[in-house]
Amino acid sequence: MAGFLSQDENGFHFWYDKSYLESEYPMAVSLTLPLQEKVFDSPVLFPFFDGLIPEGWLLEIAEENWKLNPRDRMGLLMACCKDCIGAVSVFPLEM
Repeated sequence: MAGFLSQDENGFHFWYDKSYLESEYPMAVSLTLPLQEKVFDSPVLFPFFDGLIPEGWLLEIAEENWKLNPRDRMGLLMACCKDCIGAVSVFPLEM
């Protein structure tokens, strides 16, 4: 696990897990999210994560099957990106 992504009334927040930063070879998940302890804040979903959300007909299928609003980028990310192409997966935090 590399880090955490959250959303609240102030926007979106991403921060790297401390143990990940202290691991032997940590790698940034994106050039726009370089390794650092400070939290990244944004009023919109970070482009890296937004880019994981499918487009076109695949997005339409996801919106119809899960009854998701196309403007709910976090909801789409959670529903569609558990098994992405590449090294990144997004999972809800189990509490």
